[in-house]
Amino acid sequence: MRPADADERPLVELTAAPAPAPADPAPSASSFPSAPVAACAPGFTRAVRCNGPGCSSSSDDGGGDGGGGAYPGNAISTTKYTAASFVPKSLFEQFRRAANCFFLVVACVSFSPLAPYRAVSVLLPLVVVVGAAMAKEAVEDWRRKQQDIEVNNRKVEVYDGTQSFHQTEWKKVQVGDIVKVKKDEFFPADLVLLSSSCEDGICYVETMNLDGETNLKRKQSLEVTVGLNEEHSFHTFKAFIQCEDPNEKLYSFLGTLHYNGQQYPLSPQQILLRDSKLRNTNQIFGVVIFTGHDTKVMQNAMEPPSKRSSVERRMDKIIYLLFVILFAIASFGSIMFGIKTRAELSAGNYAWYLRPDNSTMYFDPNRATLAAICHFLTSLMLYVCLVPISLYISIEIVKVLQSTFINQDQNMYCEESDKPARARTSNLNEELGQVHTILSDKTGTLTCNSMEFLKCSIAGVAYGNRPIQVQMPYGGIEEECVDIGHKGAVKSLRSVKGFNFTDDHLMNGQWSKECHQDVIEMFFRVLAVCHTAIPVADRNSVGISYEAESPDEGALVTAARELGFEFYHRTQTTISVHEYDPVFGRKVDRTYKLLNTLEFSSARKRMSVIVRTEEGRLFLFCKGADSVILERLSKDNRKACLTNTKCHIDEYSEAGLRTLALAYRELTEDEYVVWNMEYSAAKSSVHNDHDVAVEKASENIEKDLVLLGATAVEDRLQKGVPECIHKLAQAGIKIWILTGDKLETAVNIGYACNLLRKGMEEVYITLDNSGTNALEEHNGEGSGMAPYEQIGRKLEDARKQILLKGTSAPFALIIDGNALTHALTGSLKSAFLDLAVDCASVLCCRISPKQKALITRLVKTRIRKTTLAIGDGANDVGMLQEADIGVGISGAEGMQAVMASDFAIAQFRFLERLLLVHGHWCYRRIAAMVKCFQFCYNFMLYKIS
Repeated sequence: MRPADADERPLVELTAAPAPAPADPAPSASSFPSAPVAACAPGFTRAVRCNGPGCSSSSDDGGGDGGGGAYPGNAISTTKYTAASFVPKSLFEQFRRAANCFFLVVACVSFSPLAPYRAVSVLLPLVVVVGAAMAKEAVEDWRRKQQDIEVNNRKVEVYDGTQSFHQTEWKKVQVGDIVKVKKDEFFPADLVLLSSSCEDGICYVETMNLDGETNLKRKQSLEVTVGLNEEHSFHTFKAFIQCEDPNEKLYSFLGTLHYNGQQYPLSPQQILLRDSKLRNTNQIFGVVIFTGHDTKVMQNAMEPPSKRSSVERRMDKIIYLLFVILFAIASFGSIMFGIKTRAELSAGNYAWYLRPDNSTMYFDPNRATLAAICHFLTSLMLYVCLVPISLYISIEIVKVLQSTFINQDQNMYCEESDKPARARTSNLNEELGQVHTILSDKTGTLTCNSMEFLKCSIAGVAYGNRPIQVQMPYGGIEEECVDIGHKGAVKSLRSVKGFNFTDDHLMNGQWSKECHQDVIEMFFRVLAVCHTAIPVADRNSVGISYEAESPDEGALVTAARELGFEFYHRTQTTISVHEYDPVFGRKVDRTYKLLNTLEFSSARKRMSVIVRTEEGRLFLFCKGADSVILERLSKDNRKACLTNTKCHIDEYSEAGLRTLALAYRELTEDEYVVWNMEYSAAKSSVHNDHDVAVEKASENIEKDLVLLGATAVEDRLQKGVPECIHKLAQAGIKIWILTGDKLETAVNIGYACNLLRKGMEEVYITLDNSGTNALEEHNGEGSGMAPYEQIGRKLEDARKQILLKGTSAPFALIIDGNALTHALTGSLKSAFLDLAVDCASVLCCRISPKQKALITRLVKTRIRKTTLAIGDGANDVGMLQEADIGVGISGAEGMQAVMASDFAIAQFRFLERLLLVHGHWCYRRIAAMVKCFQFCYNFMLYKIS
């Protein structure tokens, strides 16, 4: 029951409406904070009154959807049809096929006297074929409906306004409700985290259903709401949230919480998305801001692209040809029939048994034209067997059987991950045998996405003695580390996941004897503090393992632990580390107060934290791509250290390692206070330029850095990758690698996996005038040339070079993301594609997910031959959907690529068998069936009839 004095206004207030005037200047506990709703920017019109009257679903009997005010309810539907739309919509889908439309017309005409046979002989096959297809659609849609019902009827605890929570279905949850979610439960809607069972308001979330990532994400509530961790504390809780409109961006959120007369900025750290799961936390309390189809996961839901095989498209052309033949035969026969019938007007020229003096209109010589038209319609029905209506359903049966062969192939089963190959669609089996171009991701697809800390450079000195896998010769990769004479050491280090480093100068505290021990100490401290990893007690050992947002970060934190700086505890505002102290000769506990975290993004390419030490000193620790860090260094860095570090980074990159530069800066108190005010104002802003304002504030503090060194992490090649690429190249398939790694790293991986081979002529297209581009040596382009013109000139020169040498040597095209930005625009598209087609291998580095999709679309539409894209991460989804065939690898980056794919395999090496065995036989069998058996069978039926 609602309180008698409850505010009867709707829970949700659109910001276009004026804010109500408060009854009292000093708001009471039950009144809502007044919010400056009129000042909200376009795109930020969502306004939510938290825990307001009527928010409880128990007091709203207005339907199962539980919709509140102007916003939709929390019930979702992923079905393609409804009970009312199934029949008309499904029939429309079926009769989009020309053959079905033709047989529908013939079936209708067969009820007339013109039919040479009973109508049931045409109508029954049509009903069977269409009915079977509709039944298949209905079964698939019913399964989706059952899943929707199961999800919508899940239970969650909702605050009822009387100091208690009660269970209700997800579909009844409304915007503004306060919900309690317990450990290992899914979030029913998009929530703002208010508090958790942890004292500091921290919780851990698994987002595998959203982005495919298996690593836990750390979320934390605002400090002002941390105390709302008991049920009775929500009785007087009133707040107002103004935030962005529903959108599909999983990793961004802008909003403001108005509470107790103050404004608090909301960020993705406070957002818990629907279908993610609560982990390692007993319970959380949150307020609902997006429900149903407004949630980010549903905003990202999209219909999978409709893909048709070339054989099916060719079948349509054959059907059209048969239509022409059928009409030609019927027309010729009707014309001859009309001529013959008209000739029967003269005495002695007619057959006595036709009785022209007493004939119907079908044989009346006086109406020969009408008789010919009737004969034409009869002929269409008589020769209808020329169009094989059963061909479609016969091929569908064969394709389903072929998919079963793929699913049951033991040679494509991965024992390590316990994952078989899966044909997620049966429509494209034969396309596997016609692949012309493969576009492949690198990290996690060709490599294992299992990072290992291998080498580092500190104060200009290189450390690390381990061999690098990609530097080993092709064919000897599987025998790694066998002949280097350190078998025991390798075995002991392999037991530590993510750490494959050995150097007597740094291990076991020996770094304290180095001449630059202060730099080494700060280097390890940055590794141990500058991250977002979560420490987890490892049940299999005495030590601690880490849940990190990326394998790279996990390897770096593990390296810090193994080298004497063990990160072991994190709260919302502190980071605790067991540090090796060279003065005491043992580990000591140190706690750093975490003041700000400037998070990593693909645009920033760096991450920073600002901490206060126990002594009160302020430090900014920063790590990121060397190209970003080096340009933010102060002029006081030692030139020798900087030069050596650059050389080491280049060496690591050329060896195929992933590099990061580390730097720090000590801040003054006054400087930090001024900057923090600017940064807080930027974070609190709610407008379209929010990201620009935050980035500008970050730039103001991430400068004048002191370089510490660089790390080198190895991403090992998957088993069998070089052999697989070699076999595919022998089969005449062109392979493109699309990666975000540096050019040097990508080139080295290209050689390791046999994409680039000795004797190949390498063509570099890049805007970087570093001298690596061989074409620049003879054309002398200056930096003053416009980038678009510069890339156009390089593409033209490269094409001339290839035409000049002809087929005497294979070429490999290597292009970076900056150059691709211009190469994919305007008239350069054709020039770029022509050059790429002439090359045996193509390697695109430093490119974004959007560029991957654009390249795939360009290759598919311009070459007009079958393209296959293969990847393992969320950033590969666009590429997989754009290609004719998408193959997902179920790797360390989760299942999102698999869910968007047409075929799923566990490792890249299985692609060889999928294409060269299954693809070959699927294509041959389908083609033989279409070409020989089915048409011969239909002609035999015609002769018999």
